[in-house]
Amino acid sequence: MIPAEYHSYLLLEKSLSPNSVTAYEQDLAKLQAFLEKRHITLEQAGFDDLQEFIYQIGKETDNPRSQARILSGIKSFYRFLIYTNRIEYDPTELIDAPKLGQHLPDVLTVKEIDSMIAAIDLSKPEGQRNRTIVEMLYGSGLRVSELTSLKISNMYLKEGYMLVEGKGSKQRLVPISAESEKQFKLWLIDRNKLDIKHGNEDYAFLNRRGAKLTRAMIFTIIKQLAAAAGIHKNVSPHTLRHSFATHLLQNGANLRVIQQLLGHESITTTEIYTHIDVHFLRDEIMKYHPMNRKQP
Repeated sequence: MIPAEYHSYLLLEKSLSPNSVTAYEQDLAKLQAFLEKRHITLEQAGFDDLQEFIYQIGKETDNPRSQARILSGIKSFYRFLIYTNRIEYDPTELIDAPKLGQHLPDVLTVKEIDSMIAAIDLSKPEGQRNRTIVEMLYGSGLRVSELTSLKISNMYLKEGYMLVEGKGSKQRLVPISAESEKQFKLWLIDRNKLDIKHGNEDYAFLNRRGAKLTRAMIFTIIKQLAAAAGIHKNVSPHTLRHSFATHLLQNGANLRVIQQLLGHESITTTEIYTHIDVHFLRDEIMKYHPMNRKQP
């Protein structure tokens, strides 16, 4: 049986987002079902049992990142059991995580982002809202969850900042560009015409029924705009966040500044953009250096 306190441990001690907590608990439920077939409890599981479970998971999915996430959740649970004195030793201590290659996400060019903006039909009721969403994701590097939870009361337009709530309910101040401020004010005019549902009055971005926009809806909006713009890359709201960071780095921004803007807890997470930048620099050399331009 999964202890009820584990949920609070993930939220409070580990400072995980509700989505991450749900994923951890779902993965743990899979382990519990696996162990029940062996007639043992989670607390009784040993190294061999868990190794066999990881092996089974590996057969079901060949995605190393999914395997690593599941293993991370299991390790977290057994550290919780140690922490609460439910077991004496950690059976996951010697289990190795699958090797992960460096993942370099797709990045849009400025021209591609402009083409997405040009594809927005501002004559439609949701047109200005969608224009503002693209500007916020690319102009400020927000996560999609930060955008959906953004509140008008946390928009300090005169000061040029907004207060956003990131992973683990951690808050940070993010600058608002002049263009973002302009587009947001235009969206407020359309927003004020909506019949806003009770409890949604403070959310910045609403659907046509006056309710808070969902993550899924924003994914759909961005996917549709990318398709309308003729972009064949794998585009999501996170692509605009990646593009924000990459373009800053390419134009000389300090990595520590980018870390603060993105709300990364560790500089290691931000360092992925240095790898992207190396690829960009190589492409620039191949395109523009006279020795390379001689090649057919």
